[in-house]
Amino acid sequence: MNKKFLEFIPGEVPKREMHQILLSGVAPRPIALVSTISTDGILNLAPYSFFNAYASNPPIVAIGPAISAATGKIKDTYTNIIETGECTINAVTYDMAEQISLASCEFPPDINEFEKSGLHPIESHKVKAPRVMESPFQMECKLIETIALKRELGGNGNIMLLEVVIIHADEKVFTNEQIDPQKLDLVARMGYDYYCRAYGDAIFEVFKPKWNGIGIDALPEFIKQSNVLTGAQLAKLAGIKEIPQKSNMNFSLVKEELITISGMPHIVDAHVTSEELEKAISTLVDQERIDLAWCLLAEYLGN
Repeated sequence: MNKKFLEFIPGEVPKREMHQILLSGVAPRPIALVSTISTDGILNLAPYSFFNAYASNPPIVAIGPAISAATGKIKDTYTNIIETGECTINAVTYDMAEQISLASCEFPPDINEFEKSGLHPIESHKVKAPRVMESPFQMECKLIETIALKRELGGNGNIMLLEVVIIHADEKVFTNEQIDPQKLDLVARMGYDYYCRAYGDAIFEVFKPKWNGIGIDALPEFIKQSNVLTGAQLAKLAGIKEIPQKSNMNFSLVKEELITISGMPHIVDAHVTSEELEKAISTLVDQERIDLAWCLLAEYLGN
């Protein structure tokens, strides 16, 4: 399959365009709603999608307060963290999206974005900066290190490494003692004015094999070259520990199940085409019946 790729070379593309192209491809990005307090006691609240977690023992996160590409000004968040060494990072839910967009406006340093956005500060336990009441997941953080990037240019910035000293999680977002992503209902940042919502069918599970899978390269050649099976389906087939042997399977016992799930009554016959076999395997894999898919493969491969 031929693809045509456009190329964007830094320095040859206008800064604003490069900014949006980069953020469109590096997406979705979690949003850190960062609360700080100035040395004068003025609260500041601002969202950052240059944000992620990098360690868990101790918990380390990082934000990247960029120099404004439009004004060349340093963010108040950056100044406050440098001066106080503290902040809180609050997760952003779907219901908060419009309010955090308000908080992202470039207000003067003496303006309290809690008031502008209508979000509510609540007292933290280990740092002076308040948490955001509406957020179901809040981290109190202390500054470890700041790595300055090419600060002479607008659009560049800093990496601020922060140690999480305490996490607060709303008990309502738990199911069976685990945080439930459906109950969190988080939003993430895309390029331009786009966001995405981690909710409903947008959330899915991919189970990592408990062992080293055989790999797609070990699959039968006609399966690897299939025009029916997708890369995802091939990966599921290749997640097994070893290729099953026909002698270890009882094909006669699972014939009815193969017919029922595949919807192909003749799939258990001796003479089926490779395309029919691939379609049946595709259906079995989609039904998460990898065992039956390999039983069918073993029968027709004769191994």
